[in-house]
Amino acid sequence: MDTKALVYVAGHRGMVGSAIMRALERAGFKNIITRTHQELDLTDQAAVRSFFQKERPEFVYLVAAKVGGIAFNMAHPAEMLIDNLAIQNNVLQNALDFGTSKLMFLGSSCIYPRLCPQPMKEDYLLTGPLEPTNEAYAIAKIAGLKLCQYLHEQYGANFISVMPSNIYGIGDTYDLEQSHFVPALIRRLSDAKKQGSRAVSIWGTGQARRELLFADDLADACIFLMNTYNEPQFVNIGSGEDHSIAELAKMIAKTIGYQGQLMFDPSRPDGMPQKVLDISKLAALGWSPKIDLAEGLRRTYSDFVFRFAS
Repeated sequence: MDTKALVYVAGHRGMVGSAIMRALERAGFKNIITRTHQELDLTDQAAVRSFFQKERPEFVYLVAAKVGGIAFNMAHPAEMLIDNLAIQNNVLQNALDFGTSKLMFLGSSCIYPRLCPQPMKEDYLLTGPLEPTNEAYAIAKIAGLKLCQYLHEQYGANFISVMPSNIYGIGDTYDLEQSHFVPALIRRLSDAKKQGSRAVSIWGTGQARRELLFADDLADACIFLMNTYNEPQFVNIGSGEDHSIAELAKMIAKTIGYQGQLMFDPSRPDGMPQKVLDISKLAALGWSPKIDLAEGLRRTYSDFVFRFAS
C-alpha cells in the first residue's frame, strides 16, 4: 500500500480498529478516513452507499462488527446475525461498486466447528457443527469471508479475509455484559481487589482452553498481509499457543495483584472446549507475533487503570 493512499478503517474506535489506526499512523499513512457510528450507521444501506460514492477509499479494513461475550451472544442471536450481515453486505457491495483496490475482512476463530481438531487449520472450516453459544455470530462471519472469496473469484475483487484468535489489549470496553473474558475478568478482579472481596465466581469449569493475541500484534499482521497477500482463501492470525481459562484467570489476577479465591461455576457454559489456531500458513508468509502474553496483560491492565480505575 502506498502511504499516500486513501484508507478507510471501518470500526476505528474499537480495540482492533484503534490498533490498526496506530499501526497505519506509525507506518506513515496520512489519508485515513474514519466515521463514528453516529456519523455513519453501517447497517444503513443507503448511507453506506452514499459514503462510498463520495469518498471512494482505495483500501478498506472492515473491522466493524457487533460483538459480545457468551452471555450477550446467547441473549441476542437474531440481533447478532442481522446486524453483522448488514454491516458486511453493505461495505463489501459498495467497496466493489465504487472501485476499492483492496479490502480486508476480519472474522473470528469462532467460525470453526465446536469439536474442531486442534490446532485449527483453515481447511477445517464447515467440517462440523458450530458452538451453540456463539452460532449466530459465527454464521455471520462465515458469510462474510465466503462473500469476500466469491467476489474475488467472480469479479476479481482483491478482497481478503483474516481470522484472528481471541484478541485482547488497549482500548477494550471492559463491559461486564458485552466484553469477552479477558476484559471482563480484568474489570471483575480489579473491582474485587478494590472492594476487598475474598472470592470471585467465574463462568464455566475453567478447563476450556483459549489462544490470546495482543491487539497491536493483530494490527501488525493485518498491515503485513494487506501489503503481501492477495489470495481468496482466508488466513488464521494468532500466537499458536493456548492456555486454560483457569490459567489465564490466575495470570490476570497476578497482573492485577488480586489475592482472593477464583471459584469456577460449572453450571455456566464453557463455550468451545478448545480454540487454538494453526498459524503455519501465516508463519510461512513471514510473520510472527512480538508481544508475549505477560507483557500484553500488563499493557492491557495499565490501559484499564488509566481509563477506568483512576
